[in-house]
Amino acid sequence: MISILKKVLNLFLSDWFKSKKDIKLGLYGPPNSGKTTLANRICKDWLGEEMGSASNVPHETREIHVKEQITLKSKDGKKELLFNLVDTPGIATRVDYEDFLKAGMTEKKAKKRAKEATKGVIEAIKWLDEMDTVLVVLDATKDPYSQVNITIIGNLAARDIPVLVVANKVDLKKANMKKVQAAFPQYPIVGISAKYGRKVKDLYENMFDLIK
Repeated sequence: MISILKKVLNLFLSDWFKSKKDIKLGLYGPPNSGKTTLANRICKDWLGEEMGSASNVPHETREIHVKEQITLKSKDGKKELLFNLVDTPGIATRVDYEDFLKAGMTEKKAKKRAKEATKGVIEAIKWLDEMDTVLVVLDATKDPYSQVNITIIGNLAARDIPVLVVANKVDLKKANMKKVQAAFPQYPIVGISAKYGRKVKDLYENMFDLIK
């Protein structure tokens, strides 16, 4: 009887530790909100290397990128958080190749980019079912009540995924934290500048509350 209980306990513990190590933390948001910039900031802070390239061109990230086994440590050093970071393509309700023409691409390249971006959006939505928790990265200088933002939040709420809203680009004069807070009062919100690292430590501390 004791040996059976031991086996059951060992199985439970192995599953528990496995699930803790396999936590997937996703970065979601509209194009150019700063997801990859934030991913790079997190990876540099805790791994010493970047995740990918950021750009001002919409939909620069067109594939899912995963950085495994990131260990986050609390300010007091008493807590650790182990997770796999998933940087996703920007979610859009519509991808228009003309947007890429405006960025200086040829028509052929713009159409190819639009096709890749559309595929990336579909993949990002599929990956929602894999997420344990999500940071929704928004550009704090833009209207948070956009169709894209509401769609993202709605999909996360429907799946009951824990969410932390990250209002990025607070270093810019047009940033409006109060508007973001008013738009999504049901979620904790932290304002940061991923580019310059402002308030990123506050984000890290909030992540400990997000992932239990």
